[in-house]
Amino acid sequence: MAEGNDGGNPWGLRESYLFDRPVIAEIQRAAQEGIYDIRGFGAKRRVPHFDDLLLLGASISRYPLEGYRERCDTNVTLGTRFAKKPLELRIPITIAGMSFGALSAPAKEALGRGATEMGTSTTTGDGGMTAEEREHSKILVYQLLPSRYGMNPDDLRRADAIEVVVGQGAKPGGMLLGHKISDRVAEMRNLPKGIDQRSASRHPDWTGPDDLEIKIGELREITDWEKPIFVKVGATRTYYDVQLAVKAGADVIVVDGMQGGTAATQDVFIEHVGIPTLPAVRIAADALQELDMHRKVQLIVSGGIRTGADVAKALALGADAVSIGTAALIAMGDNDPKRDAEYRSIGSAAGYYDDWQAGLDPAGISTQDDELAARFDPVLGGRRIANYLRVLTLETQTLARACGKSHVHNLEPEDLVALTVEAAAMARVPLAGTDWVPGANGD
Repeated sequence: MAEGNDGGNPWGLRESYLFDRPVIAEIQRAAQEGIYDIRGFGAKRRVPHFDDLLLLGASISRYPLEGYRERCDTNVTLGTRFAKKPLELRIPITIAGMSFGALSAPAKEALGRGATEMGTSTTTGDGGMTAEEREHSKILVYQLLPSRYGMNPDDLRRADAIEVVVGQGAKPGGMLLGHKISDRVAEMRNLPKGIDQRSASRHPDWTGPDDLEIKIGELREITDWEKPIFVKVGATRTYYDVQLAVKAGADVIVVDGMQGGTAATQDVFIEHVGIPTLPAVRIAADALQELDMHRKVQLIVSGGIRTGADVAKALALGADAVSIGTAALIAMGDNDPKRDAEYRSIGSAAGYYDDWQAGLDPAGISTQDDELAARFDPVLGGRRIANYLRVLTLETQTLARACGKSHVHNLEPEDLVALTVEAAAMARVPLAGTDWVPGANGD
């Protein structure tokens, strides 16, 4: 082994691509502990995403809009198909379902406060509806999950919409470890305190799309046909799942790409199951268009939405709205560099912390520890969420105006090009500088 000239690697050592240091560390952890790794967050591997697309600004062939004088609207209505009272949102960005249990009560309150300030919706998550969440959320979507933890018809009626969760990007069924099952969580979920809880991966009273149609009918009867019914699926066999959800009577389809986050599940599932959000949104829009239901049944896309550019590109590919989860937690203070020393004290670091299942979050967001939760100010957290949503909306409007659009929903696939062959094939837009769409017309 001869010494090289690289000061950072004086011996000329070569790391294996297949067995790099993280892989070696995981093999050694598995050999020592004998159990799969459990964590929160979403997929961390590099997959084609909205960064691999660019928007084509207007110039001569079409004119851009003047930012300070010409309107670019952002409103969206969800649930126009059957619901008597569809949701009227001021912006096309919603807050995804995250449970009380996974998150602290103050964090749930903050999500409601921020969403309400910006005229959009937030969503309950597994385990039921908290009083703080309902009080501070003008528009609240109630999730009906396979576990049915905390579910009751009264809360269904108190909600503004119902989301039937079939799956999500990060998992088919999740878990809440015992140290996060506090007295209040145990009471709401009718579970023993301190015992690990695993959510079912499928609904107990139906097994397929025909049963889903019956369940949606029951929900409409319970709510007097007032509430929009959402159906949420993880992005896997997206084309057929979307069409079956439409057939079952859904008002709104939510498609969650593999980058979608979770409070706790197996790392192997997070990283190796599902398809990225980028192809999922285009496939879902194609499925709706095939049925002549695009824009009649609204499409919400989630999984890795971070910026107004992500929002604009998702809308251009056919989404009516997007939903954020992980980004919302970060906006409230998760992984804040100011708390790096505290993250390091529990074996992580700011920017890396994904042990949301552990309940030790120094920011007081993903915890049920009363002392940690008391660190989080729901009023300040709500203000941060509102600010973040405001910036996402302004960025989306800026890009839409640059493309000559008077409404963000006027963005379309022809406003996009791709930087990579993979992204061009997945989004079915041309590779930048060419008119080639890989896979189109047999190419």
